[in-house]
Amino acid sequence: MTKIFSPTRLVGLVALGVLLQAVAIGAASAETFFKYKNGKLERPTGYREWIYVGTPVTPNDMNDGAAAFPEHHNVYIDPDSWKHWKKTGEFRDGTILMKELVSVGSKAAVSGAGYFQGDFIGLEATIKSKKHFKDEPGNWAYFSFSTPDHKSLTETAEPFAAASCNACHQGAAADDWVFTQYYPVLSQGKAAGKDAIGGRKSDLTPLMGMGK
Repeated sequence: MTKIFSPTRLVGLVALGVLLQAVAIGAASAETFFKYKNGKLERPTGYREWIYVGTPVTPNDMNDGAAAFPEHHNVYIDPDSWKHWKKTGEFRDGTILMKELVSVGSKAAVSGAGYFQGDFIGLEATIKSKKHFKDEPGNWAYFSFSTPDHKSLTETAEPFAAASCNACHQGAAADDWVFTQYYPVLSQGKAAGKDAIGGRKSDLTPLMGMGK
């Protein structure tokens, strides 16, 4: 005799299939934007198409000629992690932040004196992954693709020793080992939903009332 599944059982099987497919897609998408194999991270490409979150600079001129990071840092976050951040206010497993190092170029422009960007001199990455860095604080790891002379980039990079980066991040970063307090795109976009996309009234809230 041929057995026929009941409608209830069929619905259950379909739901199970959808769930398993979602889990599989979730596992795959966690590494959509980077490849880490045999203890090395392949240099990501295409990150200038991601979400730009800001450019801090701590120039030598303001740090007695010996700034730890005297160059501009152009920072980008992958699109999936940005979507998760503005929805939940948390960095998802699989988050990757890219940091382009740019020298301080001219200090004068038609707008006045300042610190203006010069040449690209390096590239770094930060990744949050329980799978790859389960023993690291916060599951974060840090990489540099910059050659010692800052004239080219390596194809792969190994993670820095945790102590060389995480001590500072753990003690001073505002959110999950990330210095979001220096990036208003992240700090004001945290769990802000649609208000995180830019151009909303909420972007100017701190300025309301000024000039009256």
